[in-house]
Amino acid sequence: MADPDVSTQSGGYDVELFVDPPDYDLICTICQGVLRCPVRSACHHIFCKKCILQWLKRQETCPCCRKPVNSSLIFVMFKLSKSIGRMKIKCKNQIRGCTETFPLSEQYCHSMGCLYELIPCPYQGCRAQLLRRDLETHARHCEHWRQPCHMGCGTILTHGTQAQHNCYKQLRQEYETRQRNHRAIAMALQRKMRRMQSTMAHMRRQIGLICESLEVMDDLHEVEEEVDLGESSSSSSSGTSSSNSNC
Repeated sequence: MADPDVSTQSGGYDVELFVDPPDYDLICTICQGVLRCPVRSACHHIFCKKCILQWLKRQETCPCCRKPVNSSLIFVMFKLSKSIGRMKIKCKNQIRGCTETFPLSEQYCHSMGCLYELIPCPYQGCRAQLLRRDLETHARHCEHWRQPCHMGCGTILTHGTQAQHNCYKQLRQEYETRQRNHRAIAMALQRKMRRMQSTMAHMRRQIGLICESLEVMDDLHEVEEEVDLGESSSSSSSGTSSSNSNC
């Protein structure tokens, strides 16, 4: 896939990027660029695939001879596409100093390593854009530079902390911090346990008092029942004596 900078606004490749002027037969009639993914219509005219499909959305006739064109009857010209891919082009970064030339098919691979490619700084917070060749120099001085310690301690270093960083000291500080946190957690758990034990003791005392109250109430009920039985017996004896005296 070619880079968008190599293409014209419609679909073809920019003529000016080619080392040698392309033949007229390789120029798309619609976009005036070098054919990109060339296709042939039934009337034997050749266009960029993207260009002719866009054209047919407006009118279904050939832009050259005005004959009817069916979008399902256009054929990709693979051999011609390969031939165009072998044509040499100049780097799109020539305006920044790149003088290399290479086959069109290798344009994407070249851009991935071109020293004159404009690249944003990879460090978060930095908005600088620079040439790939200057990226390493920029990284050594970028104030947004962040990297984990290469010794594997996990510390994120900046240019300001890199020189003073000591893995042993850093790990010891982290260990001591964790120890303090663990001791604080243990003390908090102990306090919570003591509160729970105090609450349980209080609940046991309350339950004991309730049980004692229930026992006292049971004793009172028993006494009341005995008194009631005594009174009933006395009433019965009085009634019996009165009956005997009447007789």
